[in-house]
Amino acid sequence: MDLFDAARTDVSGVPVTLGNAPLAVRMRPRSLDEVVGQTHLLSDGSPLRRLIGESAPATSVVLWGPPGTGKTTLAYLVAGNRRFVELSAVTAGVKDVRAVVEDSKRRIATGERETVLFIDEIHRFTRSQQDALLPAVENRWVTLIGATTENPSFSVVGPLLSRSLLLVLQPLAAADIAALIARAVEDPRGLDGSVTVDDAAVQHILRVAGADARKALTLLESIAGAAGADGVVTAELAEATMDAALVAYDKSGDQHYDVISAFIKSVRGSDVDAALHYLARMVVAGEDPRFIARRLVILAAEDIGMADPQGLVIAQAAADAVSFIGMPEGRIVLAEATTYLASAPKSNRSYRAIDAAIADVRAGKAGVVPEHLRDAHYAGAERLGHGQTYLYAHDAPHGVAAQEYLPESLRGSRYYEPTDHGYERALGERLGTIRRLLGRGQ
Repeated sequence: MDLFDAARTDVSGVPVTLGNAPLAVRMRPRSLDEVVGQTHLLSDGSPLRRLIGESAPATSVVLWGPPGTGKTTLAYLVAGNRRFVELSAVTAGVKDVRAVVEDSKRRIATGERETVLFIDEIHRFTRSQQDALLPAVENRWVTLIGATTENPSFSVVGPLLSRSLLLVLQPLAAADIAALIARAVEDPRGLDGSVTVDDAAVQHILRVAGADARKALTLLESIAGAAGADGVVTAELAEATMDAALVAYDKSGDQHYDVISAFIKSVRGSDVDAALHYLARMVVAGEDPRFIARRLVILAAEDIGMADPQGLVIAQAAADAVSFIGMPEGRIVLAEATTYLASAPKSNRSYRAIDAAIADVRAGKAGVVPEHLRDAHYAGAERLGHGQTYLYAHDAPHGVAAQEYLPESLRGSRYYEPTDHGYERALGERLGTIRRLLGRGQ
């Protein structure tokens, strides 16, 4: 048995063997020399290398990286020949964690080394569940290895993160995954040369799997099982066997925020093709279309504004339509709104104007409302002089009454300065005339 057969147990302490395990599990690297990618973690003297070996310190670790980049593999390597217990935060709870910790404490009392507790998707543990791990980590009753696809700064509690070594894994390159496929085809632990995979089929697997090594090996195993008597895997067989590619996207984590950020920035940057790409990623991943529509409404006001006032109308209509018709037809509505907004002239001057006005108010520059603008509809208002000198705009030439509207302390202030983009060009000319009529110069 290799170290994985010998060391791995489930939560009940029963050894787990790999004889009938999936190809991705059977091909898990047995040493750092078999690990592909992650060269930034594998250099001589790196923290990761210092964690592996008989004399390695019992240090808790948080592994952060995309799916299929080797987090579980590194956990096994760090565990070495120590007892290894694997839990998934999706199905396990505090009771399961405490059972492992108590068992480890008993083993330590009899002279054994502590247990390595690997928690996959640790970000799915609640704050209180993560807090329950702190005494065990603090007292080294277990060596914790947590794996997460989400930014630990947001998904792992600070006290636990501060007691652990954070290792960041990078997405694997296509060449790395191609090397894993070649190894799996020939290795006795894998397919042992029982099939031949042509280059076109490998490229197809790479396109579907993306940067996920586990997914690539799972696809390879599925395709190999469908190979004919000649054992040749062609691109045609691969295409006929494999399911459609799935987009790597966690709707509660980094991908959720990163993709919507890229989407908004692409629309703001007027790159309609990039915007549609990120929209497609969200649609395929099952993102809530109402969330996308809400962000488009915000963008229409913030980034397009008065350069094309119709943008907000289009965005709000899209939000209403998506709520009314739902998916999958809602994707068409979102695409139309995205195309319009990405193609529209841009201005953030309304957004900047309100923030500048808010800043003045918060700085105490509110001032008193001029008497001629105050409410004059209640008993006694006339006696106070409210509204007596107010000029009704519709009675003035051009519909603009030359009177002061701002508080005296803010007289002459300007918050909105239009651009020369789209409709704001004409609006700027009109505002110049209005401000001259109001006595505010150009």
